[in-house]
Amino acid sequence: MGRADGEKLPGGVIAALSVGHGGLSVIVNLLGLMLVFFYLPPDTAGLPQLVTDATFLVVINAVMILAAVGRMTDAVTDPAIAVMSDRSKHRKGRRIPFMAWGALPAGIAAFALFMPPVQQVSSWNIVWILAVQAVMYVALTSYATPAFSLVADLGTSPDERLSLATWTAASWALGIVVAAMTPFIAAIAEAQGVATLQSWQIAVGVVCVIGVLGMYVPVFGIDEPRWSRSEPTSVPFRQIVSIIAANPFFRYYVAADFAYFGGLMIIQTGMLFYVTVLLELDEVLAAPLTLLMIVVATVLYPLVMKIAKRRGGKRMVIVAFILTAIDFGLVIMMGRLPIPNLLEAVIVILIFAIAFAVLSVIPQWILTDIAEHSKYATGTATAASFFAARTFLQKIAQTFGVIIFALLTTFGRDVGDDLGIRLSGVAGVVLYASAAWLFRGYNENQLRGELNEMTGVTVEVGA
Repeated sequence: MGRADGEKLPGGVIAALSVGHGGLSVIVNLLGLMLVFFYLPPDTAGLPQLVTDATFLVVINAVMILAAVGRMTDAVTDPAIAVMSDRSKHRKGRRIPFMAWGALPAGIAAFALFMPPVQQVSSWNIVWILAVQAVMYVALTSYATPAFSLVADLGTSPDERLSLATWTAASWALGIVVAAMTPFIAAIAEAQGVATLQSWQIAVGVVCVIGVLGMYVPVFGIDEPRWSRSEPTSVPFRQIVSIIAANPFFRYYVAADFAYFGGLMIIQTGMLFYVTVLLELDEVLAAPLTLLMIVVATVLYPLVMKIAKRRGGKRMVIVAFILTAIDFGLVIMMGRLPIPNLLEAVIVILIFAIAFAVLSVIPQWILTDIAEHSKYATGTATAASFFAARTFLQKIAQTFGVIIFALLTTFGRDVGDDLGIRLSGVAGVVLYASAAWLFRGYNENQLRGELNEMTGVTVEVGA
């Protein structure tokens, strides 16, 4: 039995999907927050350096090459899994079977990335990262693209899609907190006499287990055929690509989204460096600072939903981009302002929390509306392909962010020699200012007006 017209989506289904997004967030953000710090740590971390920091062509280092090669895998997996998911006629649904397959391998591969075969600088560690990344990105894509598509598939109205986007964003934020707990868990293990490197590996293992368990909640907790209203599509891949590329709303959206995720990866990769190098604080403070950000953002979510329903999302997103650009400007001066370093960290976190409350919810909501509009305008249900296009470009943007940060570390990443870390603030200002400018071209009123006409459901959006 499918979902009846007007039937409300149960809270349990929303909760199950949200927990799955939270588990995915744990794995994704563990890599974003910890991987560069683990393999190219600052001198104060107590960790051995595991890959060479030698540069090629002046600024290209091993981390940049590893990041670029790893993300190239997604050039094949993202569109392939999206098309297979959109076309799937599996009795358990189009999305859930892929998520069931991807969760465990993603967690195992994420853990394996922190288990280098040689515990010192070695080319074998580079080979290891390349091989494990290939498995991990295939598995992550198998889970992530269908999981994000379910937000569009399960939501039958803008308000319902906004609710799904908000709760999955809140869970994603909680996943960031869990990932940020890694140094804290490592410190506990080290206090028990475990060596520093092994302490980090134990912490990563604990975090990966939490992530995988969360990822399986929607697999067992959602009856997709019962609650999803989407149907398999038989549209050829080339036609799907043409539909997405020709969508005028998506072009502006994805351009701004690219800048956003590039900057976000700089924040995630640089977090421990900002805390330990620029502010000269203990690395375990990354967890409570991240928790503070998430708590503030969570408190703001109801307000974000209220404003979005009344005024739409475009202005909110632009303001959030501008706030984040200002925050990156503060990173440039971290540790040099006439206030205590811990207070400086709190101020930066609070400003980012406001932006994060918007950017973790509204862009996903906007994309579900774009996919819904495309479905009615073209007669083709290709939600997964829209999300795959977004995640593909998002991963390229994240690669770009890692490359930029890794490139800048060649100019200094240690206390007293921190120019590269400070220059990451300049890069962030440029990216988020660009995102704010690009998103001005998104015509929210036109999209919502046309969607109202096609669906017969009127939803007002502020001018």
